Amino acid sequence: MSVPSVGLDRYRGPEYRRLLTAARKALERTGGQLTGRIGVADPDDAERRAIIGITGVHQPAGTKRMTVRLTDLDAALDRATGLNLADLLAAVGEPLRNRPAAAATLAAARAALTEAAEGSVLNQTCPWYRTWLASLIRDGTITRLANIGDRTALDQAVRILEYLATRPTDTPPIALPALAARITGDTKALNHGTAVATLVIRALALREGHDRPVTAAERRALWDLCNVVVDDLASRVLVLNVVATGDGLAEWLTGAARYGTPFQVTLQQLHAHPIRLHPARIFACENPAVLRRACAELGPTCPPLICAEGQPSTAFHKLARIAVMAGGELAYHGDFDWPGVAIAARVIDRHAAQPWRMTADDYVSAVKASDLTVALKGDPMPTPWEPALHETMRRTGRAIYEETVADQLLADLTG
Repeated sequence: MSVPSVGLDRYRGPEYRRLLTAARKALERTGGQLTGRIGVADPDDAERRAIIGITGVHQPAGTKRMTVRLTDLDAALDRATGLNLADLLAAVGEPLRNRPAAAATLAAARAALTEAAEGSVLNQTCPWYRTWLASLIRDGTITRLANIGDRTALDQAVRILEYLATRPTDTPPIALPALAARITGDTKALNHGTAVATLVIRALALREGHDRPVTAAERRALWDLCNVVVDDLASRVLVLNVVATGDGLAEWLTGAARYGTPFQVTLQQLHAHPIRLHPARIFACENPAVLRRACAELGPTCPPLICAEGQPSTAFHKLARIAVMAGGELAYHGDFDWPGVAIAARVIDRHAAQPWRMTADDYVSAVKASDLTVALKGDPMPTPWEPALHETMRRTGRAIYEETVADQLLADLTG
């Protein structure tokens, strides 16, 4: 039945506003069922008369609360307008929402997303994956994805994580846009800020035992750690006296080595100008302060030395792999703190590197010789090349940074 808008204007007035708002909440909560009563507290005179007109029951001025059965309100509106309560509410405002149905739909979507993610092989084999998925459930991330109808972001994130987890570490790095296109078909799907990128970054930080990255540099370092290149110009390795054969980069490296000059090598250069290295022992350190002293004190007589400058980049790993594939040997030294030994463990495992003064005895000697007292922080990390080092560090509780043992390292380089 059609009702002229003028006939509905009275129900848009202030005397009906609180009553109809309460009716809307009640119907949305129950999925449209006309059960129970609604009320208006401390009604003014206009509200009191409006409710009396609906109920037919007089209430004196000053009544603290007036109530109406929803069935009575529905019938009164039907008589006056030809519309039931639900239709009138839609006519004077927004259509009613069926909250129970919406909640059931949301729960089903959330369950479907969770079940699909739990079906990944990573859920059976990787504790970090289970921790990641549990955190997405706990903080409401999966609920938000289900609520906005995003059925693909989590699935794509899972497939990216599966791909990275099963990709051999000795394979060439993959560019971030290429990874995105391979899994999602969209080269920009892993750009910072997308839902897929946010999910994947959270998972990779857990996998690598890192805090969730905040800055662009931290995100780039995390991708680098996973053999994914965000920017092949930003991925660099600092080298000293690495002599190579070939054109372009090899000539620059050999020329710098002739003068004992440090040289920054980018991943782009390593790709654009392939180099060949002769079998040699290449030393690797974590802190550029060590390389700086080697340059200043040993110059061109220093043996080949490369520096990770903290977390090793993809460029570092590519250069190390070139050296090892040529028959060379990598000797690695880093900080005696938990992040430092975690880096050392990965470098040693990935490149079959030799620990360079990274034994328990070396640590104890450094502690005794150091005037600084810096407490170890963070979760203890294993030292698989020498388990005794882990136990000694945990028991001693002191961090020793690489630059404090530079004298000993330079003595080795001199020898």
